[in-house]
Amino acid sequence: MMSFHIESRKVQKTGGSSYIISLPKVWIDKHGVQKNDTLGILSQPDGNLLITPQIDTEKVLKTKEIDVDGIEDGNFLFRILIGVYIMGFSRIEIKSSRKFKPYIRECITNFTQIAIGPEIVEESNNYILIKDLVNPREMPFEKTIRRMYILVQSMHEDAIKALQSGDKEMAKEVIKRDNDVDRLHWLIGRQSHIVLRDIILCQKLGITLEQASHFQQISRLLERTADHAVRIAKNTLLVADKNIGKELLDAILNASNISLQLLNMSLDAWLQKNINLANENIELIEELIQATEKISLNSTNDAETSIAIGYIVESIRRTGEYAGDISEIIINNLV
Repeated sequence: MMSFHIESRKVQKTGGSSYIISLPKVWIDKHGVQKNDTLGILSQPDGNLLITPQIDTEKVLKTKEIDVDGIEDGNFLFRILIGVYIMGFSRIEIKSSRKFKPYIRECITNFTQIAIGPEIVEESNNYILIKDLVNPREMPFEKTIRRMYILVQSMHEDAIKALQSGDKEMAKEVIKRDNDVDRLHWLIGRQSHIVLRDIILCQKLGITLEQASHFQQISRLLERTADHAVRIAKNTLLVADKNIGKELLDAILNASNISLQLLNMSLDAWLQKNINLANENIELIEELIQATEKISLNSTNDAETSIAIGYIVESIRRTGEYAGDISEIIINNLV
C-alpha cells in the first residue's frame, strides 16, 4: 500500500516583499526539473496551491499501445478502442506481428467514423496510429449535453409519431439516431476523465471536478433515455400494422406528453440553474406513474401486441423517471 505523507516547509522572506519555499528533492528529480526551469503555479478554490512542471498540459500526449495478435473478435476490439478513447488517451497505436485481418481494419475504421476526434494519421499492413484531433476546450460540456437533450427529445417524439401513424421508416430512423447519442456520451465520458486528471484544464474550462462528475451522470441518463426511445421504435415496428384502438393510443400519447414535459423541465432547470423547477419536475413524476398505470393492455386481443405496447408504456415511464433523476443531480449541484 502506497504511504501518504505530507512534508512541511517553512516560508521564508527574501527581499522586500517576496516569499519563497523549498521544493522536495524527490519531486524535483522525478520530474527532471533543472535550475531556471519555469513551473506552473495555480491557486485552487479550496485555498490549496498547485505546482506543476507541465504548464501547457493540453499538449501532453498520452499514448496507448494495443497488440491485436490475440484478438479474434471485432466487437471485442471495438469495445477496447472505445474504452481507451473514454479514458482520455490522445494517441492509440495498434500493432500486429502480421498483416491486419480484414475485420481488424474494418473495426478500426468504424471506430474512427463513430467516435468524435480520433483520426488515422499513419498506417501500414500491420501498424495504425490514431490521433485525437479535437481540443477538449473546443467541446465544452454544456454544448454537448444540450445537443444530447435535443437528440433524445426528437427521438422520443418521432418514435411516438411513428406509433401514431404506423410509419415504419420513421421508427427505423429513430433506431439509427441512437449512434449519434452514443458518440456524444462517449465524448462526455472522455472529457470527464481528462479534466479529472488535469486540474489546470478543468479550471480553463471554468468548471469544478464536481460539475464534471455531474455532467457525466447526466450524459449517462440521457444515453439511457435514448435507448428507451429506440425501444419504443422497435416495438412500434411490431405493432405498426395492428389496430391499437383510439382510446389506448390516446392514453399512450397522454403519458408520452407528460414524460416529454418532464424531460423539457429538467433541461430548463439545468439551463436556468433553477432548484425550484428541478424540484417541481421530481414532483411531477407521480402524475406520469398514474397516467401509465391507467393504460389497459387488455384492450387488445393480440398477445404479441399487448406485450409490445407494455414495453412502449414502460419506456415512456422510464424516460420521465430518468428526467427526475437528472433533476436530483441538478439539485445536488446547485446545493
